[in-house]
Amino acid sequence: MFNAKTHRHFDRLMKSLAKRYFELPEVFGKAIDILESDPYNLSQVYDIKKLSNITDGLGEYRLRIGRWRFRYDIRGSEVIFYFCGLRNENTYG
Repeated sequence: MFNAKTHRHFDRLMKSLAKRYFELPEVFGKAIDILESDPYNLSQVYDIKKLSNITDGLGEYRLRIGRWRFRYDIRGSEVIFYFCGLRNENTYG
């Protein structure tokens, strides 16, 4: 089992986004459940990707749940959330 923690930047993002998107706490709860049990996606059930050219401390893994994206690092038995964002039509262009 892994323990989930958040970075202070992540906490600010969550606070800001949760005011506009009421489903976010529920989605974040799912993210915690997934990453506390299988952050490396060894079961290949979840939409988790190890990002290339990203260093430790910047969220080198990405979990996708619907339109939501969570970036995190794994340090020992800890999963540290660094970013939470909403994917929409304007994200990539």
